[in-house]
Amino acid sequence: MSPTHESGGIIPHMHPDFFTRRKALSAAAALLAVALGAGTVVPAFASTQLTGAGSSFDYPLFSKAFYEYSQQHSDVTVNYQSIGSGGGIQQFTTKTVDFGASDVPLNTEEYKRAEQAGGKVLQIPIALGGVAVTYNVPGIGRGLRLSGPVVVAIYLGKIVKWNDGAIAKLNPSLKLPDAQIIVVHRSDGSGTSYIFTDYLSSVSPEWKSKVGVGKSVQWPAQNSVGGKGNEGVSGQVRETPGSIGYVELAYALQNNMMYAQLENAARKFISPTVESVRAAAATKPGVNPSDFSIVNRPGAGSYPIAGYSWVMVFAKPSDAARAKLIKDVLEWTATKGQSIAASLDYVPLPANVQQEAKRVLGQMQF
Repeated sequence: MSPTHESGGIIPHMHPDFFTRRKALSAAAALLAVALGAGTVVPAFASTQLTGAGSSFDYPLFSKAFYEYSQQHSDVTVNYQSIGSGGGIQQFTTKTVDFGASDVPLNTEEYKRAEQAGGKVLQIPIALGGVAVTYNVPGIGRGLRLSGPVVVAIYLGKIVKWNDGAIAKLNPSLKLPDAQIIVVHRSDGSGTSYIFTDYLSSVSPEWKSKVGVGKSVQWPAQNSVGGKGNEGVSGQVRETPGSIGYVELAYALQNNMMYAQLENAARKFISPTVESVRAAAATKPGVNPSDFSIVNRPGAGSYPIAGYSWVMVFAKPSDAARAKLIKDVLEWTATKGQSIAASLDYVPLPANVQQEAKRVLGQMQF
């Protein structure tokens, strides 16, 4: 039964030391760093290479998790393309990859297209993280506070200067510059955009009616620029004074970016952290492909922009041996592999969600 709700480069296995670097790397630069970096360990040639594509939200976690899996299982490697959720859904539907990844489950039409291509589709929660509102404001370090309505007004193009009264009211101790705000958003079909616009819609009826929720929307602010993938948005914000953007929490923390404290549903200003995302997820212990949103959740410690990411596989792939490998890799990633999550600034999946992932993967036939 289908649910009822609603592109990066090819990166092989990145050495874990990559994730201690604080400088943002493009996909191509990361590949070069891995290929040429001193002391890099490259897995031996494997008999089977699985392929996946999609969410850039998942990319740091998948890179390290799949590397670790290949170290323990030398017969298989996983090549994951960080091309955005929309691209991942497209490649999965055309059966050019073994699995797709998206920060939002398939909508009804997407599910129907995939089902027509390969039969029943299984959707498995695989990662949990936050979306940080990042900024590059000359003279302003950490500590900027923003409310939901102010973020909405910025992305609607109604607040255009950093010293606007609405921002100044939230930050009386900061000397905000008389500088234009440059809005950075995703240019590709993005699950991170879905989570972000889901949040904006939850705090603003105007945003919900004029723009809405989606992986791709018409961004209304005139002074704006797009970036491809979380990598692209991170790079735009880092390189553009006066900019504001939204990226998966791991990108913000690993690249030492400035991020705002956001006012949550309890009217508390909360920083995006592993702990505050975990608190948001704890308020909704049961998630599934038709009921998954965890934005703007109650609780004094809840960070308001958080979400799960999902992988999609066909329940009965044509190659039985390959299907078993897919199941084994994804089950390990959703359970034992979650021990890697916290080191990369993701939240390990709650135990009950891990069990749900195992249950769904148990429906694969091979």
